[in-house]
Amino acid sequence: MVAQLMIKPSSLIPNGIEVEPFGNSYLFRFNEPLQNRLEDLLEKSKLDRLTPEETNEWAGIKELSQIFTLINAELAAKAQWCPTQPDSLSDNAANSVANTATPPNT
Repeated sequence: MVAQLMIKPSSLIPNGIEVEPFGNSYLFRFNEPLQNRLEDLLEKSKLDRLTPEETNEWAGIKELSQIFTLINAELAAKAQWCPTQPDSLSDNAANSVANTATPPNT
């Protein structure tokens, strides 16, 4: 097994993360510059055009994205507004939106 180097996901938090209210809870998300960088690296990854430095950056951003997806899912599941019955999903559909994107494993 070959060890993959990456930038430390924790190094992205001070300048790349926002916390926003969502119902009775809060969600972690990337700020606009970090989200744009993620999308740029994703496109370059699809084209197999990442430099070694970008590959390390991409690995760190993907790791942080996966961590936040898990944390946000846990927060949403525990929030009081989270419906527990499938029938109640349509009741709040017009007033609630949540987007989660996880880049494919490369």
